[in-house]
Amino acid sequence: MAAEGNSQTVETLTLDSSPPETLVDGSTVVARSLARAGVRHIFGVVGIPVTAVATRAVALGVRFLAFHNEQSAGYAASAYGYLTCRPGVFLTVSGPGCVHGLAGLSNAAANTWPAVMISGSCDQAEFGKGDFQELDQLAAVKPFVKHAAKATHVTQIPRLVREVLGVAVSGRPGGCYLDLPADVLHQTIPESEVARVLSQAECPRFQEIRYEGALDIEKAVSLLRHAERPLIVFGKGAAFARAENNLKKLIDTTGIPFLPTPMGKGLMPDTHALAATAARSLAISRCDVALVVGARLNWLLHFGEPPRWSKDVKFILVDISKEEIDLRKPYLGLVADARKVLDLINEEIKDEPFCLGRSHPWVEAISKKAKENVAKMEAQLAKDVVPFNFFTPMRIIRDAILAEGSPAPIVVSEGANTMDVGRAVLVQNEPRTRLDAGTWGTMGVGLGYCIAAAVASPGRLVVAVEGDSGFGFSAMEVETLVRYQLPVVIIVFNNGGVYGGDRRSPDEMAGPYQNDPAPTSFVPGAAYHTLMEAFGGKGYLVGTPQELKSALAESFSAKKPAVINVIVDPYAGAEGGRMQHKN
Repeated sequence: MAAEGNSQTVETLTLDSSPPETLVDGSTVVARSLARAGVRHIFGVVGIPVTAVATRAVALGVRFLAFHNEQSAGYAASAYGYLTCRPGVFLTVSGPGCVHGLAGLSNAAANTWPAVMISGSCDQAEFGKGDFQELDQLAAVKPFVKHAAKATHVTQIPRLVREVLGVAVSGRPGGCYLDLPADVLHQTIPESEVARVLSQAECPRFQEIRYEGALDIEKAVSLLRHAERPLIVFGKGAAFARAENNLKKLIDTTGIPFLPTPMGKGLMPDTHALAATAARSLAISRCDVALVVGARLNWLLHFGEPPRWSKDVKFILVDISKEEIDLRKPYLGLVADARKVLDLINEEIKDEPFCLGRSHPWVEAISKKAKENVAKMEAQLAKDVVPFNFFTPMRIIRDAILAEGSPAPIVVSEGANTMDVGRAVLVQNEPRTRLDAGTWGTMGVGLGYCIAAAVASPGRLVVAVEGDSGFGFSAMEVETLVRYQLPVVIIVFNNGGVYGGDRRSPDEMAGPYQNDPAPTSFVPGAAYHTLMEAFGGKGYLVGTPQELKSALAESFSAKKPAVINVIVDPYAGAEGGRMQHKN
């Protein structure tokens, strides 16, 4: 009996001495899920309850870019999605952090860029009791996302991570949301269970792009072939689809003039002989067939309606979304990826090519008008106006950017007059080298976009051309630039306010607060460059052509964070930029 008892004792001790299986918490499962899905960068603001998600992601080789504000982090994620064709991921805290992040989600939705916001939320058991930062976050994000999901148990995390990443890039890209309650992030499961749920989530459920019926490529080519005044219009949808080589082949083969939307600039060089940008009004008012690729017929293209467009124009509209085709009701709609459609068009043309030729009346008319308008612009740009207007510094900036050669710097632009003048003056000859306020006309995107561009294209110079109002939305992110030593040069057109200083008429200067600064005014001559210097970056204050040239040469060469504060005459611009009719 004693021997038997001893045997039992030994057996019991052996079982008790086995090391327990390691337990893994929800934050670690999130980090592993993102890393296994190929996420390389996360933008965001840490705090309760998501700090551990960020630190554990970094330990797994994912770079976390910590921001001062969730808005800028969201803008960065949306632009990153556009530049990389991979969902931009950003992390926020619960409640107000989620609300701040809605700016990024809505921007992604408006521009149809893939982005995923991941937010912490309050404990499930405490919801409805007034818990810390409590908010029905699924309801809050609903208007701005393609898909939203909430993990109610730690084992669901890998599947839901894959789900939101997949939906964000499928079909028409857009924003998605994943809600992670604090109790789920704190839940633990054994390591073996983590391996199982991660393995089960390996195959993301992407939505297939559905081609609605046969693509009538033959009809599209016939329309282009028999048109007297054809025009090819392309936008950032074509840029996202990486369709530049397909566009080049079509334009070089057919000799059809082309018109890019602002962020379509660079898919074909602005300096190309068939570029109709400088003859835009003529091109859209007189064309009889317009092939529109990856661009929506919204306000940027005057809705495709008279009087800007001819009432008889026949639109061939290429879009990934059937809903967009149904909304616009073009003469011919092709629901498919832009690159696929252009491939098919080029293939259809191959056996029976056609080309307008440089002597074609339509090509000659576009070329003549473009040359006339360019000559007028160059005459205006040639003048060294001091105090600066918008044109003199913009010419100097243009020349400095062009002097950088290839790969060309990525240009980020926002502001009313600054962005409008920059769109006309700055030259894009390479694809995806212009980021601006976009479809929604969003101000405040500048520094977030800069950070996204810098991490998406390591080592490439990023140049932000900002109005002082646009810069102010996210100016504290200059510290983020310095902290990560990103090669970003910010050029602030400092004209003393929104549109520029005090523009009130005498009859508007009345009432008890008539001596207050105007609603459009900022502090005159604000020393924006010293904000960058406060964090260890380089600041420049310039007011003459030579000072600006010197600052650009030095900062471009250094490829380190810098702010160039360009003092501009407050009365040089127009109220509302080129959209006075909307103000």
